Amino acid sequence: MAATVTLEPAGRGCWDEPVRIVVRGLAPEQPVTLRASLRDERGALFRAHARYCADAGGELDLTRAPALGGSFAGLEPMGLFWALEPEKPFLRLVKRDVQTPFAVKLEVLDGHELETERILSRAVHERDFLGPGVRREPVRAGRVRATLFLPPGAGPFPGVIDLFGSGGGLCEYRASLLAGHGFAVLALAYFRFEDLPEYLNNMHLEYFEEAVNFMLQHPKVKGPSVGLLGFSKGGDLCLSMASFLKDITATVLINACVANTIAPLHYKDMIIPDLGSDSRKYSITESGLFDLMDIWNNPLEEPYHQSLIPLEKAQGPLLFIVGMDDHNWKSEFYAHLASERLQAHGKDRPQIIYYPGTGHCIDPPYFPPCRASVHAVSGVPIFYGGEPKAHSRAQVDAWQQIQMFFHKHLNGKKSVKLSKM
Repeated sequence: MAATVTLEPAGRGCWDEPVRIVVRGLAPEQPVTLRASLRDERGALFRAHARYCADAGGELDLTRAPALGGSFAGLEPMGLFWALEPEKPFLRLVKRDVQTPFAVKLEVLDGHELETERILSRAVHERDFLGPGVRREPVRAGRVRATLFLPPGAGPFPGVIDLFGSGGGLCEYRASLLAGHGFAVLALAYFRFEDLPEYLNNMHLEYFEEAVNFMLQHPKVKGPSVGLLGFSKGGDLCLSMASFLKDITATVLINACVANTIAPLHYKDMIIPDLGSDSRKYSITESGLFDLMDIWNNPLEEPYHQSLIPLEKAQGPLLFIVGMDDHNWKSEFYAHLASERLQAHGKDRPQIIYYPGTGHCIDPPYFPPCRASVHAVSGVPIFYGGEPKAHSRAQVDAWQQIQMFFHKHLNGKKSVKLSKM
């Protein structure tokens, strides 16, 4: 009987959904190696492998069988996905075109030697970023440069604005996946895209206010308010939006600062200065990576205090998602600071979820944890932190927590359908 590898769901599924991998037709307790690979849109190769032994019946089910070594060890049903590593160092796996799937090639090799050419079985699993019925609409409205993702159905749907960090451009993969869970999500660019500024110099909150108004005027968006999802620099921008703009009732901040960073922020006749940094305080890891955690000024000290965002003005609840091994900046300290400031102003404490062993770049589930990459603007390799296994678990949990938070505060739902694996 020839070995066969089967996947459930068969053929394809969404990137943020788990897939069950089963190999049948092996000899009892046969040693095999499973190898996964994919190429991104630029042709970069990412690979992972793990060694296993079949059970007494000649079956290998990754939900029951622990990996004996390789790219990971232990019971990790999705390890072949989150353990993918770039062939070229310091490349981060991101999805640039959400309209096409990632094709993940799976191979079953005889024995525990990775170099063997004896391939017992192959399969290709397509991982989509646009779920069934999700619509993608480019947005060029006034100054707003964005993409709107709408779930299937008549709507209207709770609206979320999604902001990424200091790499710039338009990142759609998180918004497209979140839309598959019942939200109208606007992936919003704010620099390094089309006719937007090339660099983060002076930021104007009126641009983001225009994006909020666009969402609330859209017939498929359920008012009277929207939610915000921000990562890194996008996080402090979301915090400023929640503090100064109307019609925002739920804000999720992934490894964000509570001070305005990188560039001064203008709104009407007000300016919040940039927190600033001392580039001489960076350190270099043994691998030659830049560790930036200590370069940022302390917002509690003068003269940097003016950069603090008055988050006590925020209308709705805040959720801070914190990687406790974040080496980009002191996310844990900033979340503590937010809690203390809100309580000092008689406000409820924010919800804070701390993830041990988790670095800066918290992505949707099953993306390989990005411990280091070359920064899109600075061009230098930066260390972001994180222990791969803990980080991958955090990404699964954080994704569910984000959905629960938005469903509760934008949609009035108390529960969300959780991943089975």
